[in-house]
Amino acid sequence: MTRTTATFEQIEKFVFVVTYGRSGSTLIQRMLNTLPGACVRGENGNALRPLAMSWHAVHAAPVLRRLSKRDTPTPVTSPWYGGETIDSQHYGRALAKLFTHEILTPPPNTRISGFKEIRWTHEPTGFAKTLNFARLCFPNAFFIFNTRDHAQVARSGWWAERPEDKVRERLTRADTLFESYLAQHPACGVRVHYNDYLQDHDALRPIFSLLDEPFDPQAISSVMSEKLTHLQKET
Repeated sequence: MTRTTATFEQIEKFVFVVTYGRSGSTLIQRMLNTLPGACVRGENGNALRPLAMSWHAVHAAPVLRRLSKRDTPTPVTSPWYGGETIDSQHYGRALAKLFTHEILTPPPNTRISGFKEIRWTHEPTGFAKTLNFARLCFPNAFFIFNTRDHAQVARSGWWAERPEDKVRERLTRADTLFESYLAQHPACGVRVHYNDYLQDHDALRPIFSLLDEPFDPQAISSVMSEKLTHLQKET
């Protein structure tokens, strides 16, 4: 099947919804897709993480960082032979481009691309590395950290089948990771809370300010008023 997609270079900005299951993230996804030229996809099984780990392996390797600054090639006898030819920035951008074309598949004329995912914190040690990859390798990358009352999450969907203390522990850990990353990179992210924007749609305005996009109260109300049929069996 032949696919026609927007090119990586045509995308003006990328937005990543960072959250956990049963948090209302599908509402955020649908709301973002009301923006002209937006195509924000759903979950992809955390497919970005292994690409990020590959990029991080070369980007953060001290030896490779030193070799990249050399003007002379390494000898064939070196265990890092050819290491000076590795450009981690170019490699990361190539991975981001591939992910966009093959996973996000933005249709022609898309200017805002991205996705929402609930598995960002499943492996906490890779959380910041994955977001760093997205922030540094996708042009104009923004993060929306979406949270929800822990007691409500614990009673929802598959979470209800697990011990509540374990669920709360996991959600607390996730929220802490969100807050820590946002504190370090405040210019590229914003936190919204399901319980806040469900009651007052104006609580979503920070998202639009972050993206420098117009806030349309009618479009938001329309999204919020539609019942999500997937809530009984999906995330």
